[in-house]
Amino acid sequence: MAKKPAAKKPAAKAQSPVDAQDEDFVLHSLQEEFDKNRTFDADADQMMRFYEQMLLIRRFEERAGQLYGLGLIGGFCHLYIGQEAVAIGLQSALDNDRDSVITGYRDHGHMLAYGIDPKVIMAELTGRQAGISKGKGGSMHMFSKEKNFFGGHGIVGAQVPIGTGLGFSNKYRGTDNVCVAYFGDGAANQGQVYESFNMASLWDLPVVYVIENNQYAMGTSVARASAEVELFKRGISFEIEGEEVDGMDVYAVKAAGEKAVKYARSGKGPYILEMKTYRYRGHSMSDPAKYRKREEVDDIRTHHDPIDGLKGRIIEQEIASEEELKEIDKEIKEIVKAAADFSLESPEPDPSELWTDVLREVESA
Repeated sequence: MAKKPAAKKPAAKAQSPVDAQDEDFVLHSLQEEFDKNRTFDADADQMMRFYEQMLLIRRFEERAGQLYGLGLIGGFCHLYIGQEAVAIGLQSALDNDRDSVITGYRDHGHMLAYGIDPKVIMAELTGRQAGISKGKGGSMHMFSKEKNFFGGHGIVGAQVPIGTGLGFSNKYRGTDNVCVAYFGDGAANQGQVYESFNMASLWDLPVVYVIENNQYAMGTSVARASAEVELFKRGISFEIEGEEVDGMDVYAVKAAGEKAVKYARSGKGPYILEMKTYRYRGHSMSDPAKYRKREEVDDIRTHHDPIDGLKGRIIEQEIASEEELKEIDKEIKEIVKAAADFSLESPEPDPSELWTDVLREVESA
């Protein structure tokens, strides 16, 4: 029998190379400041708006899951159920007329958060001409130039350098617009992410990197896949500030988002937000999620659900009654049903669409 290797002794903490080489450098982390005030004080109208927006994402994604099960949505389909507070909280911290957003393939919830019509999103999911990408993008590749929404990307981590490029464009053009680049805990281990961090910090680009840490990437827990599990610290070697946020609390997300966006907009450079969140479904509709226990999912749903948590606050503060909230849920279900009906009644793209939107015609100077 092979001899069991001796346990490693913890290494002595070495002096930071940055501290050793540059005594003037200080990592200006806002974590301490954020800890003092973790929530955003929303008024009654905003609380109701947050509730309605998150509930719309939840009901939309539930319907998308049903359509996928019926074979009406093809390809991959990644649902946002459980993570609604992240998109809604951060969206409220942005100037939607000028700031831009880019994300990965779990993009339906983000599009809904930025005010895009549920009908054209559902039509895209079902591959119809009326879809926002004319039925050619499907679940993972949706774009809206009008809303400054740059996708929807199927390659893990590929959106991060593109988002960094959007930040570069903002600075090059002399604007104070900010780009929010979302990616997951799995993508946080991709090399192109760190190339992006380096350039963003080097040139002080106005980018807020949002790590949606839903704990399991494509099916492997963060603890098993990452040497550094506090993902907000991934920017330290590039002198990028970061903080951890309760991504199941829309108030906490809003507060952190406002600070990060203000920081980036002021010209100080990029910022990292690690949103500790959780997906209730599998990585995609084809994932049975057998790598975690049902009890774990039930516990999160029971004690940390972002929608139920906000619903409790609304009722407790007597902003709306249980019956009034049920009526809102009924209205949202009607909106989602109308979106599903619209998508299924819309025609499929003409084959000639294969040759459109491939190259953009640019007039020479």
